[in-house]
Amino acid sequence: MSGAEVRAVAPGRVVLIGDHTDYVGGLVLPMAIDLSTEVRGHRGGDHVELRSAQLDGTAHVDLPVADPSTVHPDWARYVAGVASVIGATTGLVGTVDSTVPPGGGLSSSAALELAVALALGAAVDPVPLARACRSAEETASGVPCGIMDQLCCAAGVEGHALLIDCATESYRTVTVPEDIEVWVLDSGQPRRLSESPYAARRREAEAAAGLLGHLPDVSPGAVESLEDERLRRRARHVRTECDRVREFADALDRGDLDRLGELVSASHRSLRDDAEVSTPVLDELVRTVESRPGVLGARLTGAGFGGSIVALTRAGTDLDGLGVSARRVRPSAGARLV
Repeated sequence: MSGAEVRAVAPGRVVLIGDHTDYVGGLVLPMAIDLSTEVRGHRGGDHVELRSAQLDGTAHVDLPVADPSTVHPDWARYVAGVASVIGATTGLVGTVDSTVPPGGGLSSSAALELAVALALGAAVDPVPLARACRSAEETASGVPCGIMDQLCCAAGVEGHALLIDCATESYRTVTVPEDIEVWVLDSGQPRRLSESPYAARRREAEAAAGLLGHLPDVSPGAVESLEDERLRRRARHVRTECDRVREFADALDRGDLDRLGELVSASHRSLRDDAEVSTPVLDELVRTVESRPGVLGARLTGAGFGGSIVALTRAGTDLDGLGVSARRVRPSAGARLV
């Protein structure tokens, strides 16, 4: 006999500014969005079994989980990782339904992890929930991710972005003014973090931090003193991006649209030149979007190496007709049971 029915929803997220800073304790400013993943099913039994119209295959995970990395198909490893980290002992049979595009840089994996965790009985407490799901992602994918994605998707507040200090895992809400619109445009260049240089970029930033200390706080002069050019670029990105995050939050508070656009465009240049996580496809899409009337600025969003860009525009701007998938997104509430 089936047990109690559960339904859990978790949003995707878009990073307005502040990428490749979270894994060295930097500042980020993401926003939970109105694209989400829902897990619905009945609790009971000794296994988790989930099917999805958007994802291939069936996730079948026996409890307790022996080794999440051996589970197939690939997306089922995130389910297994969550079940393992939270110590799930009661199973779930149900479905996964998602509007967050996989491989698009909008945290489809974090949305899945959070929804699964809540459906399996994890407490709705943003920071511990985010920590558990970050650990699950690392277990499932082998990618050493920061906490930004999971914390933003867990703690999102409707109408707001989050300013997160990843060193302390503290955050505050920042109102997104109604005269700003946020658009996400899919470059059409998919990527998998486990097959990208993401882990190498993290190692390089951590190596720079090992030489200089906490990168968001080091002086520009100290950054430029690094002899290794690659480490110098990685450190410079973190240092300048954290400054941009602070300025961006202030500009949101005072509604300075022009400054917001300048900061977003500068962020993309830093991600392209210093972090080296952009691609020619992303760069061309940013240039094309920024040439459109009403666009304040655009940048890649997420880990890079493909995926999506985010554009800030004045109210009433239409970014359809560019030959790519373009969607206006709105700041959403975080992960929850419904």
